[in-house]
Amino acid sequence: MDDKTRTEVEAAAFRGLIKHLQKRTDVQNIDLMNLAGFCRNCLAKWYSAEARARGEDVDYDAARAVVYGMAYDEWKDKFQAPASDDQKRKFEDTKPLHAEISGHN
Repeated sequence: MDDKTRTEVEAAAFRGLIKHLQKRTDVQNIDLMNLAGFCRNCLAKWYSAEARARGEDVDYDAARAVVYGMAYDEWKDKFQAPASDDQKRKFEDTKPLHAEISGHN
């Protein structure tokens, strides 16, 4: 596979992941973090960092709007449930496995 095609395939896969996560509003970010070590916010941080690395002015809030399909505060009000004590404990226990986000302030 040539580089152009690979980039197009990777971009399509990313768009598929974003579309799936926008549909699965029942899946909480803390559960994603606890199980996979990344969440929607991590994707937004990666997106913003990569855009900035290429000279594009995409701040974190704009990147979150891309990932969430709406403003983060709107998504949070509509879909985010309070984290349970068990979820919070698992979050702390799994911190060493959480995604590293370079290039994000």
